[in-house]
Amino acid sequence: MSDVKKKKKKKKKEEEEEECKEEEEEEQHVKEDEKHSECVLLRGIFKLGKKSHDVLLSRTKLTWIPIVPENPTGEACVPQPGVLLLRDVYAVKVKRRRAAGQQSGGAVLGVALFCCRRKGRLLEADTLHLHNASTEHTHTWYNTLKDLITGPSSRPRYLKVFINPSSHKKEAVHIYREHVAPLFKMADVRTDITVTERKGHALSVMKECKLDGYDGVVCVGGDGSVAELCHALVVRAQLDAGSPEKPVTAVLPLGIIPAGSTDVVSCSVHGVRDPVTAALHIVLGHLQQVDMCSFSSLGQSVHFGFSAMFGFGGQCLARAEKKRWMSSSRRREYALVKTLARLRPEDCQLSFLPAKKSIRDKEPDSEVDESWMTNQGLYLSISIMSVPCLSPHTPRGLAPNTSLANGSAALIAVGNTSRSEFIKHLKRYSSSSGQFSFSFVETHDVSAVRIRPRSLVAWPEEESEEEGESKTSPIIQSEAAAFPWNIDGELMEIANEVLVRVHPRLITLYGEEVDESESTVSCSCI
Repeated sequence: MSDVKKKKKKKKKEEEEEECKEEEEEEQHVKEDEKHSECVLLRGIFKLGKKSHDVLLSRTKLTWIPIVPENPTGEACVPQPGVLLLRDVYAVKVKRRRAAGQQSGGAVLGVALFCCRRKGRLLEADTLHLHNASTEHTHTWYNTLKDLITGPSSRPRYLKVFINPSSHKKEAVHIYREHVAPLFKMADVRTDITVTERKGHALSVMKECKLDGYDGVVCVGGDGSVAELCHALVVRAQLDAGSPEKPVTAVLPLGIIPAGSTDVVSCSVHGVRDPVTAALHIVLGHLQQVDMCSFSSLGQSVHFGFSAMFGFGGQCLARAEKKRWMSSSRRREYALVKTLARLRPEDCQLSFLPAKKSIRDKEPDSEVDESWMTNQGLYLSISIMSVPCLSPHTPRGLAPNTSLANGSAALIAVGNTSRSEFIKHLKRYSSSSGQFSFSFVETHDVSAVRIRPRSLVAWPEEESEEEGESKTSPIIQSEAAAFPWNIDGELMEIANEVLVRVHPRLITLYGEEVDESESTVSCSCI
């Protein structure tokens, strides 16, 4: 063996030994940290209910064991301990006996720990009462517990809250006051509230207000409100960084309190449409980094969001927007039926960049043309989604194989087919699976998509039901005509090609990623 090969082999062996040594040291540090976190900080006697318990407190959990008198028969009785993880505790208070109308003072009764209990994806508020009449003993435990639960930096202390009073059934203000505000108050979270008055109000406030003192932003509303605030957070980050052309990661996390009709983003990050669950994720500081998409046309930024629908989805929303006087469910069903009745494909060029071919460290314009894949043809629907898009109407999500932060989006392109086959495809979203097992449906994991309509063809603004009028022929418009797009549930009309690009972990949301919604509600429209 040559000296060069011997040296290479020796060097490789030394590198492997060094790696093993680093791994062993890291494992040792982890073990020491775990041992340190499990050290008992306090131990005392408290009553839980009517029974006395031996209670132990470490840095990560509270454990209580019933105190059982010795059995005269000598048989050993080993009681089962109770455990509460401190990561699930959002507030601790001193319990006192007070007379009716008494606001302060009173005899000390012990400590109350306010925590969350998990029930599937649902988080429920719960309380653990530790009874002890000793003032000194109680305050020692209270102060130690308070220090431990306020330690995590991800837990917010001051939040900017936006409430859309017009969302869905105009219940947002009630939802906030009844279900969210009490939890924020209990967790000592201060709030600065803005009740929005119009579309774009939250965006204008976010562009101008000082964000230094806030730990996060909260949106109480539907998908439209969420889309506006997500867009606003990224735009504000761009303004602060002096980078209007390039997306900048949002500085503050966003909490979403569902108060809309579908609440797609909320369902995707919480798994359930429940304001208490959403509020508990916020006060406990559960954070989830999420991918977002930028939407641009002819080099000009249009929006930042999570999902977009071209063709059927855009046409449905455009029709629904013209019937705002209807209830949301009636409006949705009307638009769905009308669009299916006048079903027609869009002739366009569809180009996409597969996720595995993404060159994320370079500027967008530096990607070589050969890496794009292009198809030309008739499409009934094209959807791009960087989140699963769970909702009560689609329990498994519109894009069930997409996660919140995998750096890619799902492209679902539905080619031209018969109305009956297209309806079969749609119905499978609300049942089990198999919505993509059609020859006319193609799916891809992508990092960018470009949609270029071949001709500016717009559908009629008003449909006449008079006999003899054509209901299938498109109307050729002028160059100013625009195609309807459904971007995060908001209607946008764009006349030219649209470029959609995925930006990994562009925003942080309060919540945790889910694989599938627990909702069993299905759409009855079809």
